[in-house]
Amino acid sequence: METAIEVRDLVVRRGRRPVLHGITCAVPRGSVTGLLGPSGSGKTTLLRALVGVQVVAGGTVTVLGEPAGAAELRHRVGYLTQSPSVYPDLTVRENARYFARLHGLGAAEADRAVRDVGLADAAGQLVGTLSGGQRSRASLACALVGRPELLILDEPTVGQDPVLRAELWEMFRAMAANGRTLLVSSHVMDEAARCDRLLLIREGRLIADDTLAAVRATAGTDDLEAAFLHLIRANETAPADVEESVR
Repeated sequence: METAIEVRDLVVRRGRRPVLHGITCAVPRGSVTGLLGPSGSGKTTLLRALVGVQVVAGGTVTVLGEPAGAAELRHRVGYLTQSPSVYPDLTVRENARYFARLHGLGAAEADRAVRDVGLADAAGQLVGTLSGGQRSRASLACALVGRPELLILDEPTVGQDPVLRAELWEMFRAMAANGRTLLVSSHVMDEAARCDRLLLIREGRLIADDTLAAVRATAGTDDLEAAFLHLIRANETAPADVEESVR
C-alpha cells in the first residue's frame, strides 16, 4: 500500500499534559480517510501536526515523502482549517483568485473552484456577509484552487445542509477516484460510511486504523456509532489522564 501520510509515535504536549499519546498511523494514496472522534478528542491537533504547524514533543510525520511542513509541500498539500480562513472584506471570487495567484494560476482555475463548492451564485458577495456554511465553502474553494495532491480537511461539512453535505462528499469521492488523497475529520459518525478507511481517535489516543469493513467486523455490528462505542470500551484499560478539552 503506497502511503501519502505516515505518522510514527507522535506525541504532542500542552505544558506537561499529553495531548496526543504516541500515535502511529498511515493514510493510503488515492483514498478518502476519515478522522473520526468526539469534539475535544485531538483531531485538530493531529491535523495541525500533519501540515507542520504544530509543535511536537516526539515522533515523526512524513507527508508525500517529505517531513511535515517542508517547503516542497507548499503547493502539494491543501489545508482547510475548522474556522474559515478567507478575507471577509473580499468577495468569494476575489478570495479564490487571490489564492490562485499564489499558486501561479489564473482566474479560470479560481472560478472553477468556486463553482465546485456550489458558490457560483454567491461569487460576487463579500465573504463577511455570507452564512457560516457558505464561509466554510469559500475556504474550501481556496484550499482546492491549486489542485493539491493531498487535501487535509478539518470538519468541512459542519454547518452545511444535508443536500450540500451529500454534494461535497460526492466531490470528495470523485477527487479520490482521480488519484487525489483526502483526510477528512468529522465528529459525525454517519460520515464514516463515506470513507475508504477510518482513523478513530478518543482522548488523544488512536483506537482504530482500518478499513470500514474491518472496523465493523471487529465490533461485530454494522452500526458505526455502536462500533465506535465498542472500540472505546475495549480500550478503557488505557490511562485516562488526558485533558478533556483537547483540540
